[in-house]
Amino acid sequence: MSEKGTVTIVGGGLAGSEAAHQASKLGLRVVLYEMRPEVPSPAHNSGDLAELVCSNSLKSDSLDNASGILKEEMRRLGSLIIEAADNTRVPAGKALAVDRLKFSDYITEKIEKNPLIEVIKKEIKSVKSIKGEHNGPLIISSGPLTSPSLSESIRELTDSEHLYFYDAISPIIDAESIDYDVVFRASRYDNGQDSEGDYLNCPLNKEQYYRLTQELEGAEKIETRDFEKGIYFESCLPVEVIVERGKDTLRFGPARPVGITDPKTGQSPFAVVQLRVENSQFTMYNMVGFQTKLKYPEQRRVFRMIPGLERAEFLRYGSVHRNTYIHSPSLLHPTLQMKNDDSIYFAGQIVGVEGYTESTAMGMIAGINAARYVLGMSPVNVPPESSIGSLLRYITDESVKHFQPMNINFGLFPPIAKRVPKNIKKKLIAERALSQISSMQEEPGDE
Repeated sequence: MSEKGTVTIVGGGLAGSEAAHQASKLGLRVVLYEMRPEVPSPAHNSGDLAELVCSNSLKSDSLDNASGILKEEMRRLGSLIIEAADNTRVPAGKALAVDRLKFSDYITEKIEKNPLIEVIKKEIKSVKSIKGEHNGPLIISSGPLTSPSLSESIRELTDSEHLYFYDAISPIIDAESIDYDVVFRASRYDNGQDSEGDYLNCPLNKEQYYRLTQELEGAEKIETRDFEKGIYFESCLPVEVIVERGKDTLRFGPARPVGITDPKTGQSPFAVVQLRVENSQFTMYNMVGFQTKLKYPEQRRVFRMIPGLERAEFLRYGSVHRNTYIHSPSLLHPTLQMKNDDSIYFAGQIVGVEGYTESTAMGMIAGINAARYVLGMSPVNVPPESSIGSLLRYITDESVKHFQPMNINFGLFPPIAKRVPKNIKKKLIAERALSQISSMQEEPGDE
């Protein structure tokens, strides 16, 4: 295959397959590397492209859900992955679930029969070496289970401080669902005098605290898979593991009340759960130190026992699992190009998004932009009001101090100016997002 006008992609998962498809649609030749089955991963069962390793659901397909808006945007932009899902779907209510074998077969066949795409089953161990073999842009979409050798190469490329090998994620709560009559704003030791404080605080009395720890200890937890064992760090222990070490351990750790004064009582609470703002629009709050492996329904049940969170709506649930990802705000432009080398793109879960569809969307943008780079065209302009644009803005926002992987949710979209009921707000966000995607499709191809 000629090197002229070629896009090279490392990783044949959802993002890599989508990137290859998008680049080929613009007439570019693509070399797609996938290490399986030559080098198996601990989670995959085959050497097929775009194999789903966990659930067979791509989540909601409804436009009253942020995930559904994302899928519809991708349909309109010609996503291969969404096309495959639509053609291999199985009954799942409002969710888009698929026959996982037919889904992977559909994508593998489309990619392998594409005359512009060459699939090479080979492990890539070094970014430097693959860049030396190919002259065009490189897309790294090696996924959360990137091989140790390639991970080390990426570590060198990105600086060791900007590569992570596990997720320790706390739940994120919709700001509108917090009871502000109960919570109060304060930072440790500010005594409410110097400023409003940077944290929202949920105060617990003795009875509330011990009831919470009892429920945390007894709640149902997600079973740890073999390849995820041994990943805990003392500074990022799941909250239920902290509780197992003693009933008071939590209130001497993330729930410690030291330096916090409740303005309603003038006293320090017995324990306090702190919420940290997650974005500049103040629409999302993170439960500080509450990373967890509780099952999602259990997180909703147990965490709603916390004063002020009785009606909490969770934009993202907590988790602790194996996941290689980079610190995208420091490393990437919104085009998904590296800041210090615009011929290298990152895509998929490795950029700090969660979920099948979100990872695919990043592959779509990387594939389009890498092709346009070769063709001498400006990068695609993704409107920030769209779900894709909202994700890109989040992962490349340099003001995000505590970057963690995120799935699409309504908290990421720019706020709707007028105050309307929640169901109307979701409808307006969806209409605005799809309108913006339509205008994006109408943009001229080049300058």
